[in-house]
Amino acid sequence: MFRPNPVFAGLPTSIFQHMTFLALDHDALNLGQGFPDEDGPVGLREVAAKALVDGPNQYPPSKGLTVLRQAVSAHARHFYNLEYDPEDEVVITSGGTEALGAAILATASAGEEFVLVEPTYDSYRPIVQSTGAVIRTVKLAPPELKLTEQALRAAIGPRTRAVLINSPHNPAGRVFTRAELETLAKVVDGTDAVVICDEVYEHLTYDGRPHIPFATLPGMRQRTLKIGSAGKIFSMTGWKVGWVAGPRELVSVVTKAHQFLTFTTPPALQLGVAHGLAHAMDFPQALTARLQANRDILTAALTRIGFQVLPCEGTYFLTAGIAGLTNEKDFAFCERLIREAGVALIPLSAFYADGTPDAYVRFAFCKKQAVIEEAVARLERYLAP
Repeated sequence: MFRPNPVFAGLPTSIFQHMTFLALDHDALNLGQGFPDEDGPVGLREVAAKALVDGPNQYPPSKGLTVLRQAVSAHARHFYNLEYDPEDEVVITSGGTEALGAAILATASAGEEFVLVEPTYDSYRPIVQSTGAVIRTVKLAPPELKLTEQALRAAIGPRTRAVLINSPHNPAGRVFTRAELETLAKVVDGTDAVVICDEVYEHLTYDGRPHIPFATLPGMRQRTLKIGSAGKIFSMTGWKVGWVAGPRELVSVVTKAHQFLTFTTPPALQLGVAHGLAHAMDFPQALTARLQANRDILTAALTRIGFQVLPCEGTYFLTAGIAGLTNEKDFAFCERLIREAGVALIPLSAFYADGTPDAYVRFAFCKKQAVIEEAVARLERYLAP
């Protein structure tokens, strides 16, 4: 009989598919899925288009074109004073999700412990489970959603092989402080744990708040894999160009995993991203200002309506409590908003393995301001007292 991998065979329809299909059925504005509704810099697209026509269009090096690996290395040096040798400490992947998959496969092993911070981006858990690793969790509790030493020490120990953190954090919208990251550094110090840092929203932090790569903390570079994404930096999520940077002994294993996942990434897109990292870094700065304005519009309106708005420090996402509006659980509340208010959100409970807490929803505000304003108007008409 056909016996599929139980991890993937047992996965339900994703919360994003469910809410998106429901939104389409009811012509709802979709603030659920986190992708922009405008493309990024035309200069990157022109470089990629020319390369696509001019060629070559054959396999580039599995670890990525030299020019892009050099650009990633220069980016880390310029923004964070981090030094990575482009020859063997950077690997280009087909998006941040593949970077995460390769990093997980390179560090997780059957029977050993792998630590996730919940709420988690939805790809983390099934990839770890597929390796046979034992998942331990650090649970961020609303409304503060803070990393604490007590929670970290409860999850991280001598059998921990890797810890996966995400800052700026999807879905919570947190940007972990230096104090929180230093606490994590203190806890992993003395263990053999690798720290995988999903930093794809590194340039989307608000109110002047700095993004602090974990690798910049004393003694942490040599145990840290840093993951980046051109799709998030340049608002071109469909390009699927990402990277992993870290110490060569770790990156070499990630590179071996990567070669059996996607092997390589389209060369024309790599050239476009290399151009962007060298010449278009004013784009994410302007994007941050625009998204911060969207966040502020959304925050003010949701507060008026009666949502409990949690701090949104970065990313595309804002989290809000619904206990002041309904006795429903977040999943049912989101379905009702789609059907009756014409606005699609995502229940935060979908990002916790045990489905709790279940009184919070996530808004994606990476849309045109007019879309945010119309969504707010619909919510006010439907929910405002």
